[in-house]
Amino acid sequence: MPDHKEIRALYNRETIRVYQAYSHTIADAALAAGTFVEPPFKMARMTWVKPSFLWMMYRAGWGRKDEGQNRILAIDISRTGFDWALAQGCLSSHNAAIHGDAEAWRAQQGAVRIQWDPERGLKLQRREHRSIQIGLRGEAVRLYVGQWIQNITDITAEAQRIEALVQCGELAQAGALLPQERVYPVSPAIARQLGMEGTL
Repeated sequence: MPDHKEIRALYNRETIRVYQAYSHTIADAALAAGTFVEPPFKMARMTWVKPSFLWMMYRAGWGRKDEGQNRILAIDISRTGFDWALAQGCLSSHNAAIHGDAEAWRAQQGAVRIQWDPERGLKLQRREHRSIQIGLRGEAVRLYVGQWIQNITDITAEAQRIEALVQCGELAQAGALLPQERVYPVSPAIARQLGMEGTL
């Protein structure tokens, strides 16, 4: 189903893992402090978090795409915070079946923006289902940095080890090193709000 949308992530009862890629300067400061600090992190900018490991690898080119994305960070945040973000989320594009008219959609734009992009495979090829990206700004960024983050880990070396195995054709070995992501549960109301199954 090409339009199938789901949230898949590595999570437990208390936390869920999301990924971001940053420069050495931002990554080093965040790892030292256990959260993002300004400067060099910019609280006023929208920051995007991604629960899908392979989508992050696609976006950052395994940490080799550019200097602003050469450190891959795994950020464990509270599920309470993640669920708050989903509840506050509004799709980044208008959908009449969900929002009504465009004015109503614009009125719903707040601290959390939701975008769905094609999920990626080990070779970073497009897969049929779509994976969520969550954009945080304003209040959401302050909560993310100040309350939700429980742990930050630099996984650049681990990611590039998987990349090397893929390049050598060792797909089974590479796949065995992937995080064991599974479908994250959401209520029917949140699924509809976020444009999941049956709404797009």
